[in-house]
Amino acid sequence: MAHRLIWIAALYLVLGATLGLYMGATQNFILAPVHAHILLAGWLSLAMAGVIYRLYPAASDTRLAKAHFWLHNLGLPIFMLGLASMLTGHNVPALVPVGALAFFVGLLCFSINLWRRVRG
Repeated sequence: MAHRLIWIAALYLVLGATLGLYMGATQNFILAPVHAHILLAGWLSLAMAGVIYRLYPAASDTRLAKAHFWLHNLGLPIFMLGLASMLTGHNVPALVPVGALAFFVGLLCFSINLWRRVRG
């Protein structure tokens, strides 16, 4: 699980950096919240989860870890597409709440997994 999370985190890093480069080149920063969410919720959160799962391997081989991976990586892109559509005036109402809820449930799975498996 650790290598999957770190690998996909790197994809979010490239995506976030590409969006930032595009915004800088065009001087159009309307998608700055999407850029920030991709880098924080995608790159940083998933890279940290990968490191945590590497440090605590008992937490990485659970159904909660798998649920976290899939909910996070299905919910975040839907959430970001919805946010981008909203910011650009092409609102697709269901995308933000559906994506945000899946993303949030994924974070809950991660947290519950850590509370159960990580011991000092």
